[in-house]
Amino acid sequence: MKKKYFQGLVVFYSRGANETGNALLFIANKLSLSMEKLYRHAALFATLVLASLVFASCQQVASDQNRYELLIRNAMVIDGTGSAAYAAQVLINGDSIALIDTDTSKTYTANRTIDAAGLYLTPGFIDTHAHGDPLETPDFSNFLSMGITTICLGQDGFSPQRENLKEWMREVDGKELGVNVAMFAGHNTLRMLSGIEYDSIPSEHGMAKLEQLLTDALDAGCFGMTTGLEYNPGYYARPAELNRLAEIVGNKGGIIMSHMRNEDDAFVEASIRELLEQGRYCPVHVSHIKVVYGKGEKRANRVLQVLDSARQQGIQVTADFYPYTASYTGIAILFPDWAKKPHDYQEVLKTRRQELATFLRNKIIQRNGPEATLIGSGPYKSKTLQQVAEELNKPFELALMEDIGPYGADGAYFIMDETLQETFLKDPHVMVCTDGSPTMRHPRSFGAFARILETYVVQKKLLSLEEAVHKMTGLSAETIGLRDRGLIKQGYKADLLLFRPEEVKENATYENPHQEASGFKYIVVNGKVVREGEKATSSGAGLVLTK
Repeated sequence: MKKKYFQGLVVFYSRGANETGNALLFIANKLSLSMEKLYRHAALFATLVLASLVFASCQQVASDQNRYELLIRNAMVIDGTGSAAYAAQVLINGDSIALIDTDTSKTYTANRTIDAAGLYLTPGFIDTHAHGDPLETPDFSNFLSMGITTICLGQDGFSPQRENLKEWMREVDGKELGVNVAMFAGHNTLRMLSGIEYDSIPSEHGMAKLEQLLTDALDAGCFGMTTGLEYNPGYYARPAELNRLAEIVGNKGGIIMSHMRNEDDAFVEASIRELLEQGRYCPVHVSHIKVVYGKGEKRANRVLQVLDSARQQGIQVTADFYPYTASYTGIAILFPDWAKKPHDYQEVLKTRRQELATFLRNKIIQRNGPEATLIGSGPYKSKTLQQVAEELNKPFELALMEDIGPYGADGAYFIMDETLQETFLKDPHVMVCTDGSPTMRHPRSFGAFARILETYVVQKKLLSLEEAVHKMTGLSAETIGLRDRGLIKQGYKADLLLFRPEEVKENATYENPHQEASGFKYIVVNGKVVREGEKATSSGAGLVLTK
């Protein structure tokens, strides 16, 4: 009888009795015990009560641990490694993948469940070469709509004009970022900030300042340095300078991504060798690999052999690629270096006018004629150089000299061979990029990654879906040094996509380049579902990533 009432006391306590004295008095009356005797058993009561509470607490903890924030069930998982797809349930807590279970019959409890039957689940895509200002356009919906969840900024040698990049990163992190941002330090920008500017041989003081700026940027969390040696002032940098900087990048565990000195057929291999020299000090990466004027599979393979030979010598070298035959950059790319900064363009027009006209005419003809240059900004936007010349009733070289100038427009240039580019795409060391931005008038800015799926996986079958996903996720993350992204793996960040490849569409064209891609059913950034179909469901899930 007494045992029964002791058990009753424990149950009473576990249900939340608030007044210890009242509880003891209640039991004493029931058992006909004196309070003195009852108090002698207080230690036993306390032990039993504590055990009961601990047991109840453990049950609650176990229940909480078995509950997840998001469950994705019935999906075919492509994990980003290049391995074959497999069926699994993927469970997410917070911003990370908490569990991957290949037993699809097992039951889990989650705040939200997505039935992904008929869909592929992949890591979010990583754009290794992107442009844009996150302080101006932080949502980056052009990237997000084609499945990109992380972009790499600071490309072609240009990063924010700030000596303190850490402060800039803090400002960006305060914005509602649509995607994650990985930052690189731009060599051209650092040259200007250091005071070296257009000097071919920097002073030791200038070089020390340049090295310190680079070191500070890497310490702030930049993943490496980019160069844009076809642009000013990087054009004036010599190998000795670049090698010294490469050594700093290597010591900090970074990578150099390079818009090389010259991508033309006659010079591209020499430009690659210049980059490979820096590869003795750190991993190196060819940005938007191409051979301007080059044609065919054999020409592409000769370039790839140069890279393979370097790997056999221990150099880590990779490349990225965008799936279009037209490039896009400032119109200054057409002008000779002596007509660009730091030279006075108006003075050039006065003193070297005929020489400049001849140069531009030959250059444009070499680049497939004026109809192959599509103006992307300024008053002649969306017109070819041929159309501009006809409108102005003057030769195209004079229209370029007099009415546009070296800094008057950007343009798309139809100068690449499709077979050659497709050969690059198939190489196992080449990944995918956009080289695009929210404002650029080129379809790659809104469609490059969707085009890989639509054109090269579904239509041409040039790549398997697993190969394509690897080139857009795991390979990219490994190359730039993202430790916990790019794969579907327990403990990795939950940047995820759900889609049917046959439903993914590019939509952007050269005529209408700002059309968002479509076909992604769900997009998850850092554990948050940010898009369902074409509808944004959340914003600001992106982060500034640091090395």
